[in-house]
Amino acid sequence: MILQDINTTVLREAVRPNIWDIVALIIVIGAMVLIVYGGEQTTLPLSALDTAPVSLDPSHLPLYALRTTLRMLFAMLCSQIFTFVYAALAAKSRRAEMVLIPLLDILQSVPILGFLTFTVVFFMNLFPGKVLGAEAACVFAIFTSQAWNMTFSMYQSMRNEPKDLDEATRSFHLSAWQRFWRLDVPFAMPGLIWNAMMSMSGGWFFVVASEAITVGNTTVTLPGIGSYVALAIAQKNLVAIGYAILTMLLVIIAYDQLLFRPIVAWADKFRFEQTASGNPPTSWMLDLFRRTRALRALTIPFAAVNRSFSNLRINWPTTFNATVRTSQPSRLIDALWLAVIVIGCGYAGWKTYAYLSATLALADVAISIGYGLITLLRVVVLIALASLIWVPVGVWIGLRPKLAERMQPLAQFLAAFPANLAFPVVVVLIVRLKLDANVWLSPLMILGTQWYILFNVIAGASAFPTDLREAASSFHLGGWRWWTKVILPGIFPYYITGAVTASGGSWNASIVAEVASWGDTHLTATGLGAYIATATEQGDFPRVVLGIAVMCILVTLFNRLLWRPLYAFGERRLRLG
Repeated sequence: MILQDINTTVLREAVRPNIWDIVALIIVIGAMVLIVYGGEQTTLPLSALDTAPVSLDPSHLPLYALRTTLRMLFAMLCSQIFTFVYAALAAKSRRAEMVLIPLLDILQSVPILGFLTFTVVFFMNLFPGKVLGAEAACVFAIFTSQAWNMTFSMYQSMRNEPKDLDEATRSFHLSAWQRFWRLDVPFAMPGLIWNAMMSMSGGWFFVVASEAITVGNTTVTLPGIGSYVALAIAQKNLVAIGYAILTMLLVIIAYDQLLFRPIVAWADKFRFEQTASGNPPTSWMLDLFRRTRALRALTIPFAAVNRSFSNLRINWPTTFNATVRTSQPSRLIDALWLAVIVIGCGYAGWKTYAYLSATLALADVAISIGYGLITLLRVVVLIALASLIWVPVGVWIGLRPKLAERMQPLAQFLAAFPANLAFPVVVVLIVRLKLDANVWLSPLMILGTQWYILFNVIAGASAFPTDLREAASSFHLGGWRWWTKVILPGIFPYYITGAVTASGGSWNASIVAEVASWGDTHLTATGLGAYIATATEQGDFPRVVLGIAVMCILVTLFNRLLWRPLYAFGERRLRLG
């Protein structure tokens, strides 16, 4: 710790706390009490879940909301750590990128039930007889719905850093560690924050599946909003669903005001531009803590430790340096690395084939591929529709910070709205109007698709430099020319990130949207999501593996043939600086 950084005058003033300290202290202590209370529930024996089963009594909703929120926040913390490590490796190392980015395509395409199938038993055995095992499985499932779009966002930002900022880090002789905290993280911050909001909303979308887990003969139901909604749907209790929606809305408003809006206002200083932003975002919570005396003084030692930590002169191996992209690669090492990748993929493919061939035939493979192509068609159509609708809306919101403040909690609530809650209306309409489930269940998938595009476009428009907007205004660019020459090129890398994660979000949503139920009424659409969901419910692990394998292959091919070339185009032609 650098003791010189601790201002004695500030410490002396901190002895006299003001009214803002009292208000902030109440908020901090209240948050700590809730965290400790929620954490104590995870140490109970597993039998406690049977002793106190999930109830539709609305009086239990505050506790359920607390436990669900803590699971999502802990998963968010894990996702952030994963994002920093994974995105940095993929962006800094060309050889690591050859493996990590295709692997990320595969990971984001695997449905959440695909993860649950193989992880529930592991975590339950890791903490035998404890609720903590089920909680860990639930947190991991939520993590798999949060991490991928955040990682794609940071990877995209690190690959599109302006050259003048890169040259500045070289001029100051920053170490790789210092560059990461002084350039990589700050430049990625605007997009990363909006993707973190989307990840929290994505966690709500799949919280029903992660808290009410059924895999074969194993059933684990954790107290939470997700299990409450699942029980309400099973019992056709519309009043309970209404209570759940209201609770979700209140929780989203709470963490938007207490967490995300302060972060958005604080991170506005990281925007890349030469002129000050005209209307910076504001936050009453951030203003509250800035007005405190005692709490700000207490943070001085932590700030000094943080500066010392980020100023460490640590250099990565040469392979992970940013300069490796400009140096002549070793063809021999590249060939050996490629051989290792091919051998590893071949071995994994052989083991998968050996496992599946014991119980399945080629006809099963052909059926799963056909289902996969049907779901792929739904995904393509939904992404096109979502782009036409939400790109203009996202630009309109992102260029107006005051409007973004008002729309932020609404967008999070709409993105968090689980498709499961729309099932009653959709199922009743399809049955009464005798509609085709293969067509009319598809709109449920867009609930998990459109928000990735919207949030990333808002992030891109929010980060668009003010000086470029002023230059466009000076040249009197308007109408279609403004869209094609100014804003669409400016937000293009962000849109591609949103579209890539939207594709994965659609595949994830298919496992929920292609199988809809309301009480005893069950509707199924033909597709790979329904194929996997049915096999999971029946405990048919070979077909689960086959469905996930087909899904991973289709998503990887789609990304490599379409999104990766567009990524490269944006990096080559449309980067700032």
